[in-house]
Amino acid sequence: QVQLVESGGGLVQAGGSLKLSCATSGRTFRSYAMGWFRQAPGKEREFVAASGWTGVSTYYADSVKGRFTISRDNAKNTMYLQMNSLKPEDTAVYYCAASGRYGGTVPYTMSVYDYWGQGTQVTVSS
Repeated sequence: QVQLVESGGGLVQAGGSLKLSCATSGRTFRSYAMGWFRQAPGKEREFVAASGWTGVSTYYADSVKGRFTISRDNAKNTMYLQMNSLKPEDTAVYYCAASGRYGGTVPYTMSVYDYWGQGTQVTVSS
């Protein structure tokens, strides 16, 4: 069982930056692929970014590519999402997730993620 806790959300002006963290429990963090998803009001949850075991392999949604950076510190059992050049359309609840089914291709579909955090709100004002 893996428990995930997000932090770092808040209110920021357009063009600003935020860094989200996802702290995990357990000693098997390094064996999970990790991902970030978000859900805006009235919309479905969508993929944002994901990382393989070591953080070398990453994958991003087109909407955030070049602005967001996913990283992980396996020694601290923590994953991060650095968000720069934020836009009002980035406003959403951001969720981190862990997948135990990583087979070399960084997963970006919700169905392969086994564990989810409770989410952290990110609001970008115009």
